[in-house]
Amino acid sequence: MRLVRNWFQRHFADPQVVGLAILLAVGFITVVLMGRMLAPVLASLVIAYLLEGIIGYMERWHCPRWLAVTLVFITFMAALFSLIFGLLPLLSQQLTEFFQQLPVMIARGQELLLSLPEYYPNLFSGEQVYDLMSALRSELAQWGQKVLSVSLASVVGLITLAVYLVIMPLLVFFFLKDKARLIGWLEQYLPRERKLAAQVWHDVDFQIGNYVRGKFLEILIVCAVTAITFTFMGLQFSMLLSVLVGLSVIIPYIGAVAATLPVAFVAYFQWGFSIDFAYLLGAYGIIQALDGNVLVPLLFAEVVDLHPVAIIVAILVFGGFWGFWGIFFAIPLATLVQAVLKAWPSLPPPEESTIL
Repeated sequence: MRLVRNWFQRHFADPQVVGLAILLAVGFITVVLMGRMLAPVLASLVIAYLLEGIIGYMERWHCPRWLAVTLVFITFMAALFSLIFGLLPLLSQQLTEFFQQLPVMIARGQELLLSLPEYYPNLFSGEQVYDLMSALRSELAQWGQKVLSVSLASVVGLITLAVYLVIMPLLVFFFLKDKARLIGWLEQYLPRERKLAAQVWHDVDFQIGNYVRGKFLEILIVCAVTAITFTFMGLQFSMLLSVLVGLSVIIPYIGAVAATLPVAFVAYFQWGFSIDFAYLLGAYGIIQALDGNVLVPLLFAEVVDLHPVAIIVAILVFGGFWGFWGIFFAIPLATLVQAVLKAWPSLPPPEESTIL
């Protein structure tokens, strides 16, 4: 008991530490309990945070804030409408075509599985192949039921999406326009002595801001290069697969493996084991290699200082809490934890602070 009391006094004797702990606890509880209700607010806050980097850059070049906010917001709305009326219809069309051709692909896949015992009798038996096919049919049936349930609820989803498309741009605009007023209002409820919290936020702001902006830029570059490559090589569903490959960079290590499977799946059923199939996978491998060895070091050279084990654990933990957004922000949240842990031991023990 004394050991616990000494540890508590050492790490929580300073009121600033207690204040930081309370702020972190309140933030975590708010997101866990009210994350769904506040989803448009949180998403708008993230978008405004991304756009603030551009506005800050323009302000450093002596551009008035009102002009910078206006230009950035107009550009954001133009990009949003281009996405809604340009990219989404194309993705929807290719997704519909994919589901139409999926039964043919499954039939060819069954033929490939049935040929395995003939070519590899020591590894596969006919009974094992039939068991595998039965398991795949069961999984596909369950997946089809889930897709049907999602389609039945699409009306509610479309209404929710329409509401978000109205609310979120307004929230983004006011977050940018009234940044100083909102921060001033928030500071009224924060402790006056918050040097430790400011130190942690300065570190986290640099890490998270550069990481998220760099990750969006990486997604755009990888998606664009992949789309050009797949279209040039004549791969079916090129835009759909390119968006999938671009989004896969959100999840380090795991995303690249997960995105490779559908790319190889579509390429095989289009060309079989041919030279075109080999060229496609070779080009895709070059894109992944350039992304991991050239693009990522350029974009994140001074940002992410986390061990791969820490990154994977963060993806599993925060993804379990908040799904897609937890996965996307796994590395920034892990950076927040790292910043807090670095700042915490720097506090002097209670005995030293008493002497001083």
